[in-house]
Amino acid sequence: MSKKKEFYTFRGYTIKEYKRELTASMEDYLEMIYRLSQDEGYTRINELASAVNVQPSSASKMVQKLTEADFLKYEKYSIIKLTEKGNEMGSFLLKRHNTIESFLKHIGVTEGILEDTEKIEHNISNHTMERIAALVKLFDNHPEVLRLLENF
Repeated sequence: MSKKKEFYTFRGYTIKEYKRELTASMEDYLEMIYRLSQDEGYTRINELASAVNVQPSSASKMVQKLTEADFLKYEKYSIIKLTEKGNEMGSFLLKRHNTIESFLKHIGVTEGILEDTEKIEHNISNHTMERIAALVKLFDNHPEVLRLLENF
C-alpha cells in the first residue's frame, strides 16, 4: 500500500515545514540591516527605522532580539553591525528576495511586485526556492524562453 500524504492547513505547513530561527519580521529587519550595511559595514537605529517605516523604539526592540540571537553586535546608542552569522543570513535573505522579484518580473508581473515578493519569500521552502532560482537563471541565459511566455 502507498503511504497517504498528510494534509495540513497553511498554518500547519508553516509550523511543520518552515520552522525557522527567525520570524518573517526578523527576516525583514535582518535583510534591511544587511542592505544598509553594505557601504560602511554598519547602520544605525534611525536609519533602520526609516528604511522599514517604524518608530526607532520598535527598531531598537527588534535589533535587541537579533543581537540576542547572535545575528548582530549592538550596544545601546551605538552602531549596528552584523556578526558572521548575521552576514551570512542577510546575504541569503537578500538573494532570496532578489531571486523571487526577478522571477515575478520575468513571468510578466507588473503590479504589486514588492508586496508579492514579501508574501512569497517568507512562505517558501528552500527546495522550491532553488527551483525558482534555476528558472531565473534559465530565463536570464535564454531570453527566447521568455518570448514563449508572451503568447500566453
